[in-house]
Amino acid sequence: MNETSLGSYHILSLVTWLPAVGALALLFFNKEKVEGIKLFANLWALVCFLISIPLVVAFQIGKPGFQFIEDYSWIPSIGVNYQLGIDGLALVLILLTTLLGVIATLCSWNYIKQREKEYYIFILLLQTGMLGVFVSLDLFLFYVFWEVMLVPMYFLIGIWGGENRLYAAIKFFLYTLVGSVVMLLAILKLYFMLPELVQANQAALNGWVGQTFGENPMTANMIRNAANLALASSPGAFSSSFNIPILHGVGQFIPLNIQIWLWAAFFLGFAIKVPMFPFHTWLPDAHVEAPTAGSVILAGVLLKMGTYGFLRFNLPILPSASQDSRVLRVVVPLAIIGIIYGALLSMYFVYVSRDMKKLVAYSSVSHLGMVMLGIFSLNPHGINGAIVQMINHGISTGALFLIVGVLYERRHTRMISEYGGLSHVMPVFATVFLIMTMSSIGLPLLNGFVGEFLILWGAFERNVWWGAFAVTGIVLGAGYMLWLYQRTMFGKVTNPENANLPDLSAREVAYFTPLIILAFAIGILPQQVFLMYVEPPAKYIVKQANPGYSQPAQLGEAIRSKPVAGVAQTSGAPNESNR
Repeated sequence: MNETSLGSYHILSLVTWLPAVGALALLFFNKEKVEGIKLFANLWALVCFLISIPLVVAFQIGKPGFQFIEDYSWIPSIGVNYQLGIDGLALVLILLTTLLGVIATLCSWNYIKQREKEYYIFILLLQTGMLGVFVSLDLFLFYVFWEVMLVPMYFLIGIWGGENRLYAAIKFFLYTLVGSVVMLLAILKLYFMLPELVQANQAALNGWVGQTFGENPMTANMIRNAANLALASSPGAFSSSFNIPILHGVGQFIPLNIQIWLWAAFFLGFAIKVPMFPFHTWLPDAHVEAPTAGSVILAGVLLKMGTYGFLRFNLPILPSASQDSRVLRVVVPLAIIGIIYGALLSMYFVYVSRDMKKLVAYSSVSHLGMVMLGIFSLNPHGINGAIVQMINHGISTGALFLIVGVLYERRHTRMISEYGGLSHVMPVFATVFLIMTMSSIGLPLLNGFVGEFLILWGAFERNVWWGAFAVTGIVLGAGYMLWLYQRTMFGKVTNPENANLPDLSAREVAYFTPLIILAFAIGILPQQVFLMYVEPPAKYIVKQANPGYSQPAQLGEAIRSKPVAGVAQTSGAPNESNR
């Protein structure tokens, strides 16, 4: 099995659209046959995950560019193609999405007790929308998937959510829609600028394609075809393309002032999705009101689309803006504020014994702030750590939402004050909770340690104060998670309603098991399990966004070096003080 053979079977289309096919099939089920609907949805989600596994087997590690490419004309009159392809970054996010799809359907078996047919249809449609975002190599197609995925999540929160579900669903939809509309303006601007950029820099573009994708003729040919469309444009017959890789090649030629405006438009769309401070206010409401599966998918995948957007669009397409000191003076402080603010609010919710689901939601703001800090370190360690932490957050925080869901199914309350001493009555549950707590706080030999270590390395390499603030967030994170565990698991069972709570069922153990295995696997064998897939795209992103990057000899040298606020403001080369 290799890339060519899998590509001939249109594997990416199959992985992307198979959940939607399952949703279509569910339309023909009798809504009264609830057990049959549940069984079909769970089996179909499992099939979707199994179909995605050959991508790992056939993926060629270290090969530049994109693999399993599918390229077909879709709307030729405006240069829109059905273009799919993945690199290591997209690969790991696809596998996380399909795995969490299985877990989301399985954890819903007893939780959802009304309109089950419609619920599972929306779960499967949401998975197709998320996968489409990761595999799209055409900006128009990307935007379609980006918008489509909002609809199923809106209904999942609005119909099967908590008491304030309509408020949370509308807030989620409006926030994301505002960012998407602004991002659409940036996409259209790039589309109309492309012919002029290609025609003025044809030789440089050809050289970049040959140097970057010389070992990947399919990626190179896709870019050349897009370039030919742009070259054919004339005042009387406009022609352009939405191809993403060609924008990586010509984005560097966009004037800095225009880059910054485009960067800001993309930033708004992606920062809301992450979400970064101060665009985060929709997240706690959405998490608290969403059903357990909705929270798992929201934390595990949807938030990663924001960070994915920065890595796929802002950094490689708009490199001068990405390293401009004016941009960094805004983005980095917002990331650091998010790290500390999210951790402090999580600590507050433990202190006042409030809703533990809201605690986990605010912890996401802190964790994703760490990811953003790693991305804008603009060095391989920081970006590798950011990608690792994107996956880690999906594993550990997804598991924490499942843990809250287990308690809510049994007691119908999420208040910390209602629990205590649960390790005496639910020992297996307490063990799982302990493992995922340690994963979340970054205990060595678990997945969180790898991501946090690399992000700290990248942050200290760039600026010692960035690293110092990030460490503060990690310390606070350990504090609120250990305090939460102590208050709910240890001590005596003082509430009689907790005295006879059932421990985890076989079904619940089944959906926790893969997350526990991944937490240990990434922590013990990070290179073999994960890093070898993401290091090549991370190096590519650094080469695009910070082409003059020069790595310090060792971490200690980076920490001792003079901190700088940013890199060159008007060119791709870094300041000499960064060398």
